[in-house]
Amino acid sequence: MRPDLEPFATTLRQEGIPLHQAEQAAEAVLTTLAERISAGEARDLAARLPFAAHWLHTTTSAEAFGVEEFVRRVAQREGVPLATAERHARAVFAALGRLVPADEIRDMTSQLSRDYAPLIAAAEGRFFPLISAETFFQRVGERAGLRPDRARRATEVVLETLAERIAGGEVDDLIAQLPVELRPPLERGKASSGGNARRMSLDRFLERVAMREGVPPEQAREHVRAVFATLQLAVPEQEVFDIAAQLPQEFAAVEALPERMSP
Repeated sequence: MRPDLEPFATTLRQEGIPLHQAEQAAEAVLTTLAERISAGEARDLAARLPFAAHWLHTTTSAEAFGVEEFVRRVAQREGVPLATAERHARAVFAALGRLVPADEIRDMTSQLSRDYAPLIAAAEGRFFPLISAETFFQRVGERAGLRPDRARRATEVVLETLAERIAGGEVDDLIAQLPVELRPPLERGKASSGGNARRMSLDRFLERVAMREGVPPEQAREHVRAVFATLQLAVPEQEVFDIAAQLPQEFAAVEALPERMSP
């Protein structure tokens, strides 16, 4: 490893990235960040991180892509799965927060859209209870007694239907706080409803889930309960309250008591 990279690599190790992966992760994330922010801001960051100057060098305008594309580019550059790329991106942003002055971090994050909330939180040193998609599916499977592939399908169906039931702005807030792999069904649901919350009773909600998943209504109820319970573990408490506020009281029948989950 290059000697000039050692302080940054040590910080990444504190965030859970082994030293042998640190340089590759830092290069992938910072190169992608340089594509997302303005050339001027990239130069300002490079001035604070001389070892990364060539990774942050850019002469093009900022590209306005979301966090999903950000993680995809990191994964492609590193040759790792999306879940690993997302974890590395959070770690690199956390390392930036420790090594770069707060005013520079604010300048950088001000250029990012709100779906970057988990990465921004990491850079600002705030706890953000993001869990992996694999953990989410595992928890759903454990609660509903489903195999991993069935748990994934149940999760996707319930999230898509939920995104039709709540307002588009709330869907965006939820998208910003979940792993990349959980976002497509939410985006499909929002696109289906046009971003306008569809009035839907609990019975109608369960019917739509059952139809999409191809299961009896009583199984759909258990799957909805499992996904809702896991969702309450995976996102900040305020987000849980915001979602619940958009659902009729009868949905309490499939809501679980809030708990908290470690990332």
